[in-house]
Amino acid sequence: MTAEPAPALVGDDELEELEREFVSRLRGRVLEIGAGEGVNFGALHPDVLWIGLEPDAARRSELATRAKEWGHAAVPLDARCESIPLPDDSVDAVVGTFVLCSVSDPAVALAEVRRVLVPGGRVVFIDHVVAPPGTLKRAVQRVATPFSARFCHGCHWDRDAAALLAAAGFEADDRRRLRVRSAPFGPVPTHLFDGHAAD
Repeated sequence: MTAEPAPALVGDDELEELEREFVSRLRGRVLEIGAGEGVNFGALHPDVLWIGLEPDAARRSELATRAKEWGHAAVPLDARCESIPLPDDSVDAVVGTFVLCSVSDPAVALAEVRRVLVPGGRVVFIDHVVAPPGTLKRAVQRVATPFSARFCHGCHWDRDAAALLAAAGFEADDRRRLRVRSAPFGPVPTHLFDGHAAD
């Protein structure tokens, strides 16, 4: 068995380019969970029928404005991804960028994602993730997480998105592990995932 290559070290511009590439692959009815203020609109394919989920009222207001500017008719939904107000098998793809770190219950949220996806539907998730075991970075993430979870929109610096997605039954078609340059604490481990729900 060959070892997985070490994560590449990239800057913010390179990460943004990869994010846009992954998001641009999606087609059809696309549900964006934790859509924030609409930073992914510029990356979505023009033919996408966008549906957004955003529980934060201030962000949702900005999101609604930007959705109209980008030509999306759907009004963003006031909901958390642990309880998606859509029928089963109702979307072709789900995207979440820097969202799995902040959901209250990732297992429930990903089960909901599977529920609303059509069979064979696609998912794209991009998240900062926990550092490898035994590293100083991981210890710092563990210490920081109670504070970041309380003061930074529920963000957990010590979540393992890859393990969460695997446990929820998602398989990768394209997966990238990166280290993104950041000061003052050094590179941030980041995970890009483009995949589907396993049968």
